[in-house]
Amino acid sequence: MTMLKFEPLRGFEALTRKMNDFVGDIEKGVRFEIGDFAPRVDISEDEKNIYLHAELPGIAKEDVKVSVNEERMLTLKGEKKREDKSEGKNFVRIERNYGSFVRSFMLPENVNFESVQAKFENGVLEVTLPKNEPAKPREVTVEIK
Repeated sequence: MTMLKFEPLRGFEALTRKMNDFVGDIEKGVRFEIGDFAPRVDISEDEKNIYLHAELPGIAKEDVKVSVNEERMLTLKGEKKREDKSEGKNFVRIERNYGSFVRSFMLPENVNFESVQAKFENGVLEVTLPKNEPAKPREVTVEIK
């Protein structure tokens, strides 16, 4: 039977490294919002794609722009225009949001940002972000001299 010295702090270095990586990932993925309001967004994924659904009721398709840059930042920009049909009306309450918005999200490294697709239907923007195929491990035989 082999005796091993008990080291109670042995696993803390790996735990600290994992926690730092986790916090770093959260910081990278933090979104930013600019504008008068921020549309609500759901993000989901399966094996092949990441999906983003944004609620944009009352916004025309022409007033929405979706872009992805080389730093893997997905940006949604748009404007909800106020219809001025209030001739002779005095508003008692206005609760709907109007104005411009910008929402950005950091994408993971496995997204193929050149193949992103988007569709807009019934006030919902759906962005499909294909994932890259995982790199297959390969082995190279090295000649010994």
